Amino acid sequence: MTKSKRKSTASGKNSDLPSSSAPEKRMKAVKEEKEEVSPKAAVVEAPAVNDRESPARSSGRKTERKKAEVVVKEEEETRFIGDPVPDAEARQRWPHRYLGKNLQVISLVFVLKYFLFLLTTRTEPPKEFMQARRHFTEALIDGRVLFKLGDDGYVQAGEGEDSYICRVVEMFEGSDGESYFSAQWFYRAKDTVIQACSNLIDDKRIFLSEIKDDNPLDCLIEKLKIVRVPLDVDVATKRAMLSDGDYYYDMSYSVPFSTYQNLPLDNEADGDESDSTISSDSDSNVAATKVSGPKEEKASPMRMLDLYSGCGAMSTGLCLGANMAHVNLITRWAVDFNKYACESLKLNHPETEVRNESAEDFLLLLKEWEKLCQSFSLVGGGDPISIEKDEAENEEEDDEDDDVDGLDEEIFEVEKVLSICYGDPKEIKKRGLYLKIRWKNYGPEEDTWEPIDGLGDCQDKIKQFVVEGFNSKILPLPGDVDVICGGPPCQGISGFNRFRNKESPLDDEKNKQLVVYMNIVEYLKPRFALMENVVDIVKFAKGFLGRYALGRLVSMNYQTRIGLMTAGSYGLPQFRMRMFMWAARPNEKLPQYPLPTHNVVKRGGSPVEFESNTVVHDDMNGVQLEKELYLGDAITDLPPVSNDEERDEIPYKESTQDRISEVYKTQKGSNYMLHATILLRSKLLFSLAWQNNLN
Repeated sequence: MTKSKRKSTASGKNSDLPSSSAPEKRMKAVKEEKEEVSPKAAVVEAPAVNDRESPARSSGRKTERKKAEVVVKEEEETRFIGDPVPDAEARQRWPHRYLGKNLQVISLVFVLKYFLFLLTTRTEPPKEFMQARRHFTEALIDGRVLFKLGDDGYVQAGEGEDSYICRVVEMFEGSDGESYFSAQWFYRAKDTVIQACSNLIDDKRIFLSEIKDDNPLDCLIEKLKIVRVPLDVDVATKRAMLSDGDYYYDMSYSVPFSTYQNLPLDNEADGDESDSTISSDSDSNVAATKVSGPKEEKASPMRMLDLYSGCGAMSTGLCLGANMAHVNLITRWAVDFNKYACESLKLNHPETEVRNESAEDFLLLLKEWEKLCQSFSLVGGGDPISIEKDEAENEEEDDEDDDVDGLDEEIFEVEKVLSICYGDPKEIKKRGLYLKIRWKNYGPEEDTWEPIDGLGDCQDKIKQFVVEGFNSKILPLPGDVDVICGGPPCQGISGFNRFRNKESPLDDEKNKQLVVYMNIVEYLKPRFALMENVVDIVKFAKGFLGRYALGRLVSMNYQTRIGLMTAGSYGLPQFRMRMFMWAARPNEKLPQYPLPTHNVVKRGGSPVEFESNTVVHDDMNGVQLEKELYLGDAITDLPPVSNDEERDEIPYKESTQDRISEVYKTQKGSNYMLHATILLRSKLLFSLAWQNNLN
């Protein structure tokens, strides 16, 4: 068995790791029993294809059998059958198994090919690798179950626990004379970083990992039928494709980086390591299809929705970074509950449709807007609806009009529909869909919000408003949004909150916005989604809310990953660690996080269970980072401002040496806090990530 060089903390199991794994114990028992008749297995330092923690190795849950029973079972029931793989072929396919001093030396060509493979897959080599005498392609388990190379099956687990699931990728006789198989592991949702939120995932769905390790042959139990299905179809379709199978899989899972990603292409071997690391500046992701069409189409704008926008710092930074990467990203819509933040954003971004309302009401509005568009045949689906009153009601009103004919009663006529919202804008405790009306012969000061149900005589005006709004995209419909960004409020998980609900975080009203954010993503189905939050989202209550967010995205068939990033590592004078969660549709490339550019004054550390999600350089040898920055680096060139200053704008000092302010000065305004946020978002998320993934 190989020792893992870098243990994953994302799975949340490291704290319970045993001193030695169950397969190692199992192998030790067999070796002790046969020590006098079987040579010791040769172990050679050599690179391995994968060295992560497998389900069996990371839990220590396999049950040892009695030594005598094991020997009898292996000799009489569990054995390889058929002819062994020809020696030359075996050495070519598994060169790392034939490197022992007492074994025939393989050709230099095979060695070079193997190390080239390791280089291209960026796999960390372990210290040891078990050597083989010969390889096989078939084995008989318990005298009744025939396993062939590439078959899937159950592997023995601890008492009362679900059996592990694996794919048999190698069968060999070790140099100690014992029979082994190499397993590539599948993970159930509950065994991934999602853990307690696995109820969000279909129980027939499993995830293929890159983890492979060696196990005694008699650990196999039963064969399984596991079906590969497309990712971008619903659960019912996947279940139908499963037919009489046991499980289906549609994504790969990277244990150390908590990443759910597209499977390799059909012409590549399942489990070959693709672009699974969370940070890189390369352009290799064999699992992804093209992000966009031909190069001439790349200039078309990508439309973004900014949720919980505040003054718009996050979306502004994303757009700046995207433009640096020659991506035409625009903030088309923004939503925030704070009136003054919305006014500020609209002032700086007049091209953005800014909505001052809660995210819940925004989602309800989107659903009503789609119904309106369907009623006027602007989009397909749904049943046409009519706001017109029925004939009986109209006849009754005609009679009433005749009765009051001649009376001096003012008739209000709708001149134009101005806007639309969902909620209670009249504050009459009656929530619903409202239209803002401009009345004929009245000015803007007399505009009022009216429930749409009371405007049955104004269908022409309503239709005009809906058609114009549909054409100008005043509200997004499903499929209209390319990117959703936002950071749901963190009051419910912030360390400053002494009344956090640790037992049931989602029952806390302060955490409901995370659910709303995911509901909006599910409804609009953007190509990409980016969520930012405080690092406590993966610390508080054992990281429940972070796991929930991942589970929701995976259940929607989004590729997704978590990265923990520190602002100071990208040229800002602060520590400020934050969690960023990327999501990408199945036909897109899942963005990675750019590596740090600056040293940083560290404060605290990463959550233990998510330590491997911290975006850092794996090997600092040869990496020269710029010096850390302090507050003085950012503000020393600001001019002095006296108490009786009359000027609204003051020029910067001429002799500035500041590296940050040069970037700030190229932007409009002098709000340093806003610009710091812009620079953070820009450099972290698009300057490299979008350039890598869209160009």
